[in-house]
Amino acid sequence: MNATAPTEDSGSYAMPGRDPGFCIPLPHIPEAVGLVRRRALTVLTGWNLPPATIEDAVLVISELVTNAITHALPPAVLQLSRTVAEGPRALRIEVTDAGPAGSVPRPADGRNPAEHGRGNGIVSALAARHGTHVVPGGITRWADLPAA
Repeated sequence: MNATAPTEDSGSYAMPGRDPGFCIPLPHIPEAVGLVRRRALTVLTGWNLPPATIEDAVLVISELVTNAITHALPPAVLQLSRTVAEGPRALRIEVTDAGPAGSVPRPADGRNPAEHGRGNGIVSALAARHGTHVVPGGITRWADLPAA
């Protein structure tokens, strides 16, 4: 299968049971992370969220998407929505993938191993709540950020 990076216009704005949201498939290539991050920034800015929430959300999105592309099997998808579940309004970030890819060899490109493996800590620090749940055919990693 040939994976291509999403275009700036790609994505969907319909998610049943929630406020209008955003959904975009994640091509299984490293170049997709930057494009998805920029597209999410455009969407979140259009939702008139506070700048600090947008900044935190883009960082969480980057971590979750990178994790899915680096460590999981395709297909993967990013979903953004605004929820009112369990308290004040929140921005829900979800990345669903087909599950762990098993032993994925790291490229010998001279990267410092200490620079990797911090994504969960970043998500924990920025999210009001976060977690994972198994879905048919994969796993969803999610994070809620305050979106007042």
